[in-house]
Amino acid sequence: MRSFAVSRTVAASLCLAASLPLPAASAGAQSIDAVAARISAQSLRGHLSFLASDLLEGRGTPSRGQDLAAEYIAAQFRRAGLEPAGDDGYFQTSERQYAERDMTRFSFTVQAGGRAVPIPAGAVDLRLRDALALQDVPVVSMLWAEAMADAARADGKLLVLAMPADRRAAYADLGKFKGKPALLVLVDAGKQSGSGVNGWLVEEDGATPAGGMQRMLTVYGADAAAALGAPGASASVTVPAPGTRTVRLRNVAGVLRGSDPVLKNTYVMLTAHYDHLGIRNGDIYNGANDDGSGTVSVIEIAAALAADSKRPRRSMVFMTFFGEELGLVGSRHYGKHPLFPFKDTVADINLEQIGRTDDNEGTRLRTANLTGFDYSTVPAALQRAGKRFGVTLWKHKENSDRYFAHSDNQSLADAGVPAHTLSVAYAFPDYHGKDDDWQKVDYDNMARIDRTVAAGLLRIANDRTAPKWTDAPNAAKYREAAKKLKVEK
Repeated sequence: MRSFAVSRTVAASLCLAASLPLPAASAGAQSIDAVAARISAQSLRGHLSFLASDLLEGRGTPSRGQDLAAEYIAAQFRRAGLEPAGDDGYFQTSERQYAERDMTRFSFTVQAGGRAVPIPAGAVDLRLRDALALQDVPVVSMLWAEAMADAARADGKLLVLAMPADRRAAYADLGKFKGKPALLVLVDAGKQSGSGVNGWLVEEDGATPAGGMQRMLTVYGADAAAALGAPGASASVTVPAPGTRTVRLRNVAGVLRGSDPVLKNTYVMLTAHYDHLGIRNGDIYNGANDDGSGTVSVIEIAAALAADSKRPRRSMVFMTFFGEELGLVGSRHYGKHPLFPFKDTVADINLEQIGRTDDNEGTRLRTANLTGFDYSTVPAALQRAGKRFGVTLWKHKENSDRYFAHSDNQSLADAGVPAHTLSVAYAFPDYHGKDDDWQKVDYDNMARIDRTVAAGLLRIANDRTAPKWTDAPNAAKYREAAKKLKVEK
């Protein structure tokens, strides 16, 4: 793992580059320079050292730590002078039902080789919503490929599969699985305990979330794996019904009003998610890079733009979402209940994982990726801005398209708004790990990326021609959604 401290030589180069006069004489260029000068690595460090501290307990959805984070973000928007844009000041509220179980009533016993092997609740992650009661159900162990090809063999039984190394591909397979076992059990013998998570947000309409199997759980530990793999094994499982309680969740939103008499009624958005994984088995998952880095960048860029005496032509909306880690819940809520009409929203730049430069594929300095790179003209505006600050915006050959639908830009794109997610690292060593801490972030690089984003936002906000979707094949559904928005105007 590389050191996260920037070398003296690199640091000196960054400082020198930031201090050099930039080749532009227009009022717009002068405004970009002034905004960029207000974006500070030290300020970003200050924000993130709080938001990713243990005090906020990983900002899980829902949690006291997430509520503290929401209040902090709102206070920074207030300090910057943004107008509140929510239904409750700076907050867009969503009252939801949160379901959880009394796990003292959970039991899982395997009968194998003439003995009973109990599997404790701490060694299980539940992936089912309803109560379950199975008594002496035969256990069938199958290879992954075999189960995908011959699912019916385990119908009505407890089907055991070893968890493959590629979990993302595995869950994609399970989403298409046609078998009807009494219960599907994934086994991970390499770990000894589950996540400790016992709760989920109920969908707004009360429906069970779509995608994947619902009668499924994951079991951890070599002893459990051996018992479930024994010939002639059977199992009894009791999963209690969940209870529900009402929780109040909040997106945080502020607006910087534009100056043009007409264009001020159109909007450019900068977004990020401020939640993370919370506490799991006693460990705090602080989520400094995912996505504390995006959150503090929204705060810093908003303050830098709001402090400028020259307002952009279009209005700018700054927003942080709850519940991304639970399935883009906060941004999906915004997609159903927009604070600003989608027909008047010209673009969204969503920030995700922009603080760490130690991408699993190699070091990423002065570069950033965009999902859906070819889908709209937004990336071109950011590329032009990047040249000013020595930042290269590029398309990752595989991940640019693959991850377009896996972050908070998706809800806006579905509505027809050109929306992309910008990141420095798609994957890094502590991704969704307990050691994603604020001390590991490269703040000088993040400040440079943020200056690029701020300049790109200004370009879009001051351009009388709004961004548009391109003719890229994968952008077809978004082009169609945009056509419907034009009809609404």
